[in-house]
Amino acid sequence: MAATDDRRPKYQRIADSLREAIQSGEYGPGDRLPGENDLMATHGVARMTARQALGVLRDEGIAEARKGAGVFVRAFRPLRRRGIQRLARDQWGNGRSIWSADIDSRALEVDQVSVSEETAPEHISAVLDLSAEDVTCVRRRRFVLDNKPVLLATSYLPLSLAAGSAITQEDTGPGGTYARLAELGYEPVHFREEIRSRMPSPDETTQLSMAPGTPVILISRTAFTDQGRPVEVNEMTLDAASYVLEYDFDANPKPTSPNATASTTPA
Repeated sequence: MAATDDRRPKYQRIADSLREAIQSGEYGPGDRLPGENDLMATHGVARMTARQALGVLRDEGIAEARKGAGVFVRAFRPLRRRGIQRLARDQWGNGRSIWSADIDSRALEVDQVSVSEETAPEHISAVLDLSAEDVTCVRRRRFVLDNKPVLLATSYLPLSLAAGSAITQEDTGPGGTYARLAELGYEPVHFREEIRSRMPSPDETTQLSMAPGTPVILISRTAFTDQGRPVEVNEMTLDAASYVLEYDFDANPKPTSPNATASTTPA
């Protein structure tokens, strides 16, 4: 294994050593990393090799360049997304945002919200059991944590269900959409999430202020009533460098409704 490692490009080996120093705590959040001149002198490499090594860490989201100052360990703490606890009824049923299970005392802002009436994409209509002509209430949001955009979300709900309720407003009120669905008699009792990953589109890179080379995580969540009716599909795009996904569950979960097994394909 060592021989294989030795054949890797020098810039990759330098990047690995810097990454290990960051992970060990030698360089903490906000600390300045050795510059190109320092790496050239320490490792006996050309400037381009030193630049490539620092570029690897920037592309991974570990470090960020500050114009005229150097390259620094990224200070943003990844968000631990507690996939099961955040959807418990104790959260939204008591008027709390599902985000409160994740962010502790950190500052979260929804800085872009739009609500519209649209015919849903075919794969969404299929999950919601709608015809091609049926209209959905579409809610689009961008979430910003500690001044860093971390998530784009688009929710689709049957308009026949949401019409005339606060779900069609930008501010859905305490507990959010799920609390409003419960008030309408469509309380979500079962959720399914499907997770994928890919490289972002140029628009996603811009909206999430992502470093080049950082992938996105795609989560498609479907909410079901106790009768197995799907009432919402939420398609989320996450900055992969900003998240840790945590799922805490029992080894012998209760069986789910056979009506809640249809597949969802994220966009």
